[in-house]
Amino acid sequence: MFPIEQIRQQFPALTRTYREKPAIYMDGPGGSQVLKPAIDAMVSYMSRGGANLHGEFPTSKETEQHIETARKAIADLVGAKPTEVAFGQNSTSLMFPVARALSKTWTGTDNIVVTEIDHRSNVDSWATAAQDSNTEVRFIPVDVETLTLDLSKLQELIDENTKLVAVSLASNAVGTITDIDLIAKRAHEVGALLAVDAVHAAPHFPVNFKKMGADLLFCSAYKFFGPHLGMAVIKDNVFEKLAVYKLQPAPQYYPDKLETGTQNHEAIAAMDAVVNFIASLGEGSTRREKIENAFSRIEEYENRLAEKLRAALKSIPEITLYQAPDSVAKTPTIAFTIKGTDPVKVCHYLAENHAIFIASGDFYASTLADKLGINVTGGWIRAGLAPYNTEAEIDQVIGAIQSYVRTQVTVKTF
Repeated sequence: MFPIEQIRQQFPALTRTYREKPAIYMDGPGGSQVLKPAIDAMVSYMSRGGANLHGEFPTSKETEQHIETARKAIADLVGAKPTEVAFGQNSTSLMFPVARALSKTWTGTDNIVVTEIDHRSNVDSWATAAQDSNTEVRFIPVDVETLTLDLSKLQELIDENTKLVAVSLASNAVGTITDIDLIAKRAHEVGALLAVDAVHAAPHFPVNFKKMGADLLFCSAYKFFGPHLGMAVIKDNVFEKLAVYKLQPAPQYYPDKLETGTQNHEAIAAMDAVVNFIASLGEGSTRREKIENAFSRIEEYENRLAEKLRAALKSIPEITLYQAPDSVAKTPTIAFTIKGTDPVKVCHYLAENHAIFIASGDFYASTLADKLGINVTGGWIRAGLAPYNTEAEIDQVIGAIQSYVRTQVTVKTF
């Protein structure tokens, strides 16, 4: 049985009320609520005295220990080595310097491959670097009927001149989980690097850096119950050669050479608590085994709630769901529109009348939104679940949306 009450007790934000109603957080894809042990770890770090690195005094040495511990935690979370983990402001802020470093070797005869389904961070970071080096940018197209990547021309798109392939592990807008094996296989056949955006995937299912064959992977802790902190996971042999822009006296060795300036040490101090929380939901002999088992439980729980919400929305004629077919794996992220209604007004109604916090827009998946023609009407309404959401909350969301359609849409029709 999924320990929902035990989980909820560890998130202080879940006690919040708005307009005398308990707040229902359905904006998980934009950022999860923060775990109490993570908050406590940050407060403890700051209360005991913080310091910068390489000092011969306790607070400096403690900061260095926190960084080492955090690297081990993230390595366990994504199936990598601690030496392959670097921290930064967020995934986007890490992608840009990595792209600038890699593009130093790109030429006008080379190309890179990105996708039409991705968050623009995993497009524009690479594409702008390619433009600066006069390198061709190619797109793996999205099938607008299935909301999956069309891989039928993969052999032609990724060729001997391809230097890098960037793809998301899961769509932050519509939840589609990418069939990454074929893309990884083709990238490796031609010697291209594979950059994986795991920001939306990391909160929902186990990520295995080595198994998927990624050379670079990015995720952000504020999506999986932690503070605002990003991490780049870069394969040892790639990291070693990565010529990042840096201050002259800064470390030449990895992963430190990517960590420009003073890091967010209090956020880094929270990483072990975040990963330990996830591991506590599973079983196994190692933390990695516990994490994998925990995510199997999280997936089962979240998918059950998501299917209930999808089925209810599907039964409302005025609602259009944007989702891949049932046979395609998805995160519990549900994008929809309501006919003739501004998505912003729907979100305002849900917040003010039902204390349901849900977001609208293109969520930076702007290419996909443009291809679907929804940007002209304000984008999607996106409901995103987390493991702290309950079935009762899903019932309230369903009832609130039904009420909106009944009172705000039908009334206008007559």
